[in-house]
Amino acid sequence: MLVLLPPSEGKAGSGDGAPVALDRLSLPGLTAARGAVLEALVDLCRGDQDVAAEVLGLTPGLRGEIAKNAGLPEAGARPAGEVYTGVLFDNLGLATLDAAAYGRAERSLLVFSGLWGAVRVCDRIPSYRCSMGVKLPGLGALGAYWRSATATVLPEVADGLVLDLRSSAYAAAWKPAGEVASRTATVRVLQERDGKRTVVSHFNKATKGRLVRDLLVTGAEPKTPSELMDALRELGHRVELAAEGTARKAWQLDVVVTEVH
Repeated sequence: MLVLLPPSEGKAGSGDGAPVALDRLSLPGLTAARGAVLEALVDLCRGDQDVAAEVLGLTPGLRGEIAKNAGLPEAGARPAGEVYTGVLFDNLGLATLDAAAYGRAERSLLVFSGLWGAVRVCDRIPSYRCSMGVKLPGLGALGAYWRSATATVLPEVADGLVLDLRSSAYAAAWKPAGEVASRTATVRVLQERDGKRTVVSHFNKATKGRLVRDLLVTGAEPKTPSELMDALRELGHRVELAAEGTARKAWQLDVVVTEVH
């Protein structure tokens, strides 16, 4: 099973160890593209600060992120699973998994990123600020840039069930196609209250984090979207089929909750 996750805006500080080594990150087919994005981002942030803030969409209170990006080549790296600290990752709780469950996380989780394309939770990276919606000078929109780079790399590691939990911005970086799409499942979180259902926005990340944690902790290994539904139901989640997949289209699953937290 391959689980596709979005990153988080919130990030821990950079580590005390050696800087990122692009040639030691997972998915080596992305190395050249990562180098180009890193260089473009650092050049941007070492130039005009007002331009950098506008390109990165930073409010005045976040302008300190420009200096952070400017120092990325020298910044200490730490495992990506420690860098990302948002709601999804808080509920996933990688640091509290036992060794077996964490090993499954290392093998199955893939975090998409505007800067790195996609990394595994064990890949050592520094803290940064660069969303997938950014248009970097010389490279253009990162969603389109990474879509070209991942087209041949990602299908090579997507050899079983693909659970796609990314937001739309990060889904733009790679869209499972053909036979891979037929064994891909996307998840929508709905809240049911007083007989009515509404799409959960912010707190859908918390639910998705708990879903992934439950799968990792129990060691569930569904091989198809149908088996995934069964596994999640056995774990106590209310899952409904919204749309069955086809030879070229992903399955759509609804997870229904009564409370959001």
